[in-house]
Amino acid sequence: MNAAVPVTMRERFRGFLPVVVDVETGGFNAATDALLEIAAVLLAVDAQGRVVRVMTVREHVQPFEGARLDPASLAVNGIDPWHPLRIATNEADALGTIFKEVRRVTREQECTRAILVGHNASFDLGFLNAAAARAGIRRNPFHPFSCFDTATLAGVAYGQTVLSRAVLAAGLEWNSQDAHSAVYDAERTADLFCAVCNQFQPLFEAATRRLRDTVDDDPGNPMLEPAPE
Repeated sequence: MNAAVPVTMRERFRGFLPVVVDVETGGFNAATDALLEIAAVLLAVDAQGRVVRVMTVREHVQPFEGARLDPASLAVNGIDPWHPLRIATNEADALGTIFKEVRRVTREQECTRAILVGHNASFDLGFLNAAAARAGIRRNPFHPFSCFDTATLAGVAYGQTVLSRAVLAAGLEWNSQDAHSAVYDAERTADLFCAVCNQFQPLFEAATRRLRDTVDDDPGNPMLEPAPE
């Protein structure tokens, strides 16, 4: 008899809530360069055990005082940080809005902690952590260093590591005119993550059956699997 199909994120990802994040920035150095835009995509597991996209939260962010703005980066993402019609908030308020939703869904899904999903995820996590530190946010809902990287996952599943090529290889649509907006890139990354997870669902179910009758006597590493906040 097959194992029951998981119906919660807690079962599917061992207590973690994957949250897809994309940031648009004024450069590549999280310590010195501005965070300009952030989008977070919340996911769920449906009744068939498939990981699906649920909602997106996006915030435009004001550059912190003294932040570096690399013209080359601004040319890529098309952001004018000082445009009069750009409604942006400071890092503390922007992250506060994002984190509030992440905490809410983490509780609803009965998960222990959020874990960042990103394409080249260390980049997004680095900017997220640096902004949270500057803002003095002590209750960051994301794991401080663990993440799911869709560049790695797509390389394994589809042989592609560039986001646009990986999305197309997964049978999804890609519009280059919309790329480099935090919302678009986050949602395409989320779709890619869902596609890989759902393609690997038989492997997860087989692993669940193998482990069903074993005793898990490993207390876990609190650095890797922190207790709920």
